[in-house]
Amino acid sequence: MPSAKAPAPEAVRQAEAALDTYGALVLRTAFGLLKNMQDAEDVAQEVFLSLLRSAPQFESEEHQKAWLLRATINRCRSVFRSAWRRRTVPLDESLPAPFTPEESAVLDAVGALPLKYRQVIYLHYIEGYTSAEIARLLGSRQNTVLSQLSRARALLKTALKGEWEP
Repeated sequence: MPSAKAPAPEAVRQAEAALDTYGALVLRTAFGLLKNMQDAEDVAQEVFLSLLRSAPQFESEEHQKAWLLRATINRCRSVFRSAWRRRTVPLDESLPAPFTPEESAVLDAVGALPLKYRQVIYLHYIEGYTSAEIARLLGSRQNTVLSQLSRARALLKTALKGEWEP
């Protein structure tokens, strides 16, 4: 059996620094899209292994952050396409959640959105990206992102209607 080539020391340092700096961001992004911590942890691990193996050269910290987010989103999409994911059954919804009822209602409404809306809502409201930055991250047009944000807000408004009224 051939042995795997060990990564260069510089690649290891780069991956360790990226993990320290962006590890929480990658995990939050994966969890926000997948709604499952175990799958999110697997995706985060795969993203940083990919960084270690490919050892890309980045122009700036922002370029590295964008690369990591793009890789995370792509891995999450792969999880959604997998046959294993389509055959599994979610856990019992009656388990207690660590959120208030209001927070749970919002999280449930966001989680019920289709992936294309959930990812733009997450990147815009949680990570603070502008529509132009989201468009670059997702490889789409800014107008598409703006439309998706608008549609997502309308869906959330409909889903949460009556939740906040006295």
